[in-house]
Amino acid sequence: MIWNRRHLLDLQSLTATELITILDTARSFKTINERAVKRVPPLRGKTVVNLFVEPSTRTRISFELAALRLSADVINFTAESSSLKKGETLKDTLRNLEALNADFIILRHHASGAPHFLARFAQAHIVNAGDGAHEHPTQGLLDVFTIRERKGNIAGLRVTILGDILYSRVARSNIWALLKLGAHVTVAGPSTLVPRVFEQWGCRVTWNLKEAIEDADVINLLRIQHERQRVTMFPNLGEYTALFGLNPQRMQWVKPDALIMHPGPINRGIEIESEVADGPQSVILEQVNNGLAVRMAVLFLLNGGRGPASSELDPKMVSKPAELTGVSAPS
Repeated sequence: MIWNRRHLLDLQSLTATELITILDTARSFKTINERAVKRVPPLRGKTVVNLFVEPSTRTRISFELAALRLSADVINFTAESSSLKKGETLKDTLRNLEALNADFIILRHHASGAPHFLARFAQAHIVNAGDGAHEHPTQGLLDVFTIRERKGNIAGLRVTILGDILYSRVARSNIWALLKLGAHVTVAGPSTLVPRVFEQWGCRVTWNLKEAIEDADVINLLRIQHERQRVTMFPNLGEYTALFGLNPQRMQWVKPDALIMHPGPINRGIEIESEVADGPQSVILEQVNNGLAVRMAVLFLLNGGRGPASSELDPKMVSKPAELTGVSAPS
């Protein structure tokens, strides 16, 4: 497939075919990270700027490493040490970076819609690395990639997203991707954080933990987004843990082959106990590893790559594209 998009701003606007193209391309790139020499040349001569106006560890490092492995030059830019602290607008920051010949801007911002705003006049490719409570596209992609690696076809799987759904950009990106690929999505947590509006998206909503997890093929846990909540949404963390925390006892309700996921950072002892986070059903570290391949695929495709069949890819890393069987959700 020829990739025609200049930016990756969200997953809501992508089609099922576009999602599959990214996932197949990422599967090809994943083999690079298993080789002795982990660098390929598709972005040689390109400059990637990590413009992070909000704190990050995993996402920033993952994008930096992805760009380096594609042979790009990388500049890490943080708001705390930039002219944004002096009152410079985000648009002026973009213009200055483009004047320095930046080819990609990886933007994380606390304001929902900030990447879409920049994309209106950017010459560089804009990649959304998380905007407010809106979306986190590459996290959604790496979560779906991990599920697909472990379970095969996404269609028909029962996926439960548990925790702070209302304020989670990760939840939104996961929901859009999973529904488009034919999964059945349940969102669960306190009623104040899991409103029934998500039923209009096509999700099942439940506030009962056992009901949410007992038939799930995948359980994706989310932390409480305290930094985005304007008011207290439940009495205290102890009560949340008592009602919705995943511990070894409650794992007895879970199917033995169900995957336990978490986008990080993990709040051990709150939404998940260490025995579960580090247990045999956990794929949390696989998610981190897969995020590198997904972000390499995104940068490659935005730069004009044509997916896993492209001659620009090392033939040794090309894998046969997955079939689209079962992808019947609306795009």
